[in-house]
Amino acid sequence: MTFKDLKIAEPILRAIEEKGYTHPTPIQEQSIPILLDGHDLLGCAQTGTGKTAAFAIPIIQHLHFDKDRNGKQRKIKALIVTPTRELAIQIQENFTLYSKYTDLRNAVIFGGVKQGSQTAQIRQGIDILVATPGRLLDLIGQGFITLKNIEYFVLDEADQMLDMGFIHDIKKIIALLPSKRQSLFFSATMPATIVELSGKILGSPRKVSVTPEQTTAEKVEQGVYFVTKEDKPNLLAHIIQTQNADSTLVFARTKHGADKIVKRLAKDKITAEAIHGNKSQNQRQKALGNFKDGKTRVLIATDIAARGIDVSQLSLVVNYELPNVPETYIHRIGRTGRAKASGIALSFCDLEERPFLRDIEKLIKQSIPVITDHPYVDDSVEVGKKPAQNAQQNNSAKKKTGSSGNKNIWRRNKPKPNNK
Repeated sequence: MTFKDLKIAEPILRAIEEKGYTHPTPIQEQSIPILLDGHDLLGCAQTGTGKTAAFAIPIIQHLHFDKDRNGKQRKIKALIVTPTRELAIQIQENFTLYSKYTDLRNAVIFGGVKQGSQTAQIRQGIDILVATPGRLLDLIGQGFITLKNIEYFVLDEADQMLDMGFIHDIKKIIALLPSKRQSLFFSATMPATIVELSGKILGSPRKVSVTPEQTTAEKVEQGVYFVTKEDKPNLLAHIIQTQNADSTLVFARTKHGADKIVKRLAKDKITAEAIHGNKSQNQRQKALGNFKDGKTRVLIATDIAARGIDVSQLSLVVNYELPNVPETYIHRIGRTGRAKASGIALSFCDLEERPFLRDIEKLIKQSIPVITDHPYVDDSVEVGKKPAQNAQQNNSAKKKTGSSGNKNIWRRNKPKPNNK
């Protein structure tokens, strides 16, 4: 199937094709027809599956053909609420891209910066607003924004919203929306709290799921290093220096930890920048911009700050610390291998993190190959002492490769000789 088969309007189709997209991703193929028909949608999809386009394209098309909008003062008719500043900016960029050949206007608002430029855009008149919850409620309270004309409402990354404590803000926003509207609800996971929240937002929704856990885990090449906590900084520097990746995204568990990694890498003359909640918005945007432009090849991020990092052809993701929530691992490795691309994700595992590794492997239903070809192997660990299921799968890998089966990633991605 191509985008032409989805009955997308010519101006939007032209913008999509100009970007080089011809075939929709599974979430787009399933969602766009439902949304063009005006139904509510409950979607289970993680970032990196193409879900932004899945809801942006139908909204743009509805507004493009909205006769009530022509010749009148612009009113905010579409609202997209998302948890982080980086993700809000990314979504707004997508709306700008796909609406390039229409006359629609959009804006993005978020906290952490002065509101002057944001309110100025709103005063000029916009059709589509992308917002984080706190700044949205703040500007509503000040009288800059009204939600009484909203016809299309999207709640994106709902599980992350709850994790960040936005549940009360979301309920306040929902109470201000017109009862007659099209509502879209996206979440990477669907625990009971998320299902309950979706019931308060949606009418009788159609449901779409792209089973992201298996999809991401299958197309991203993964490896795990058993290493002591003390040797993690040395191993990270070793990997960066030997892999010679064009771009490396490193996940740290805490803000302080991210800053420590940057300082530690500097001792090995490796330039890196950190992005986390304690950084100002300007600092975060500068660091992210440098990373996207290739000026900085190593970016250290916490999980919340990493939502919204969309870097095409991201070479390598490194889990400096394994997450204690296995679904978070899926989000992390999904930074590489986005859409239909492949990617590489490497993880460090110390003694305390081995239960986290077992939970992750249970979730993705596969064993992560152990990489032993490095100078910082934890001597207290034997590959054969992994859970029985994992050991069995590793043995199968040995038979297929005729070697250890654990060095594939390492060998495949050794840097090419520098002939300069």
